[in-house]
Amino acid sequence: MSQALIAALQNPALFPHPVEGFQVIETHISWVLLTGPFAYKIKKPVNFGFLDFTSLEARQHFCGEELRLNQRLTQGLYLEVLPISGSESAPLLGGSGPAIEYVLKMRQFPQSQLLSAVQARGELTATHIEALAKQIADFHGQTPAVPSSHPLCSPTAIMAPMRQNFEQIRPMLSEAADLRQVDALEAWTEASFARLEPLLAQRANNGSIRECHGDIHLGNATLLDGQVVLFDCIEFNEPFRLIDIASDAAFLAMDLEDRGLKHLARRFVSAWLEHTGDYAALELLNFYKAYRALVRAKVALFSLAYQTEDEQKAATLRQYRNYANLAESYSAIPSPFLAITCGVSAVGKSHVALRLVDELGAIRIRSDVERKRLFGNQPEAAKGQLHAGIYSAEAGVATYQRLHQLAENALHAGFPVVLDGAYLKQAQRAAAWQVAEQNGDPFLILDCQAPQEVIAGWLQQRQAAGTDPSDATLAVIEAQQANREALSDDEQAHSKRVDTHDSASLDSLVQRIRQRLPGL
Repeated sequence: MSQALIAALQNPALFPHPVEGFQVIETHISWVLLTGPFAYKIKKPVNFGFLDFTSLEARQHFCGEELRLNQRLTQGLYLEVLPISGSESAPLLGGSGPAIEYVLKMRQFPQSQLLSAVQARGELTATHIEALAKQIADFHGQTPAVPSSHPLCSPTAIMAPMRQNFEQIRPMLSEAADLRQVDALEAWTEASFARLEPLLAQRANNGSIRECHGDIHLGNATLLDGQVVLFDCIEFNEPFRLIDIASDAAFLAMDLEDRGLKHLARRFVSAWLEHTGDYAALELLNFYKAYRALVRAKVALFSLAYQTEDEQKAATLRQYRNYANLAESYSAIPSPFLAITCGVSAVGKSHVALRLVDELGAIRIRSDVERKRLFGNQPEAAKGQLHAGIYSAEAGVATYQRLHQLAENALHAGFPVVLDGAYLKQAQRAAAWQVAEQNGDPFLILDCQAPQEVIAGWLQQRQAAGTDPSDATLAVIEAQQANREALSDDEQAHSKRVDTHDSASLDSLVQRIRQRLPGL
């Protein structure tokens, strides 16, 4: 197959649909022919070690795999695999003769809608990222688990590509400072692996290694019909795809941070955890983010072999160092703390908690979400009842116990935590405080206040939207106000009043925490 075939395919008469024009996008492994309504992707006959498309049978197989794997994530985007018959100079698309090539037909979309392009225009929002987090979490919950007996599930197999990174990076560097940094990163990776090996084995046994996407970054997500859609997963290499879901999610978190979007990376991680409930993944997050950053660093260095201009080489080294520095940042000593919200429903606790996520990298854990993860949704008739169904006293105790266990796990992993719950009872607050003390971490009560008319207005908005996990009604809020237990003198000393309707009050909260914990 040659460029001659790509040129010959640019004939409108070959296609069973109107053609608006032709444009060819070429990568190192494929050509994509854009026609207006549809795109046609042809794999190059190349062998890069990590993929081998040199035979026609292999290209047919991997076209089929690309179709199968991406149809898990998209509807109506990846359409069919078609044979190309005839000859390179006179091809027939979908003809009945012997195939000379295979092509993957896709619905075409504007390249300007890629999230990488949206981000470059400064238009990427937290709403986009939260939608992407939900799609990824839903996908991770549905994609098949890899049996723990599979060779790729062993901790040694998981560590192998990380070790390979260092073996391949070191010979391409000459500066002493770069080599010292690689040595330090390798030592940190090995020490982290020794500490995390039991958890890696546990996750292989509990089904956390799945048939994942393998290449989640903003360039592989787009806006389609107003929805965020993830596409272009890895089809050509099983070790890149059969991975821990935490590694899959870590790729996007790293990509966002590399683009200077730390607040959106934090929002993504918090939302992904909320949807999956996989808070055990926090222990692995920096480990996998560093790995992903070093893969990008290594790929940048590979281009040095083909560059002759000093300016080109200097730019490549800058790109490498940016990724290496990002990887190094994940080895920094953390500054965890535990904060709890305290206030009635609809007072704005979740808004306060999200501010700590965006500004301070806190992991938000929500009582409304964890209650329903424990007990499921209550019958419609029980909604709004303060002491029924999943809102019984027993269910409340179990819910707060779960919050505190998850908080302990997150603190142990080195992350600040904000528990987004009502915490209207002293016993609930005392139990959270004990978690912080046992871990030796600072504790803060966020005393959330707002005027009654503001609370009522926010409740009405929330009920109209129908997207909040809380089932509270105005009657429930009034009962909460009547029965809440005031903060004790000791609690007052560890609390900060937050007027949730006042942005200056939120700013003051973030500033106070940063002053106390300058490492954040």
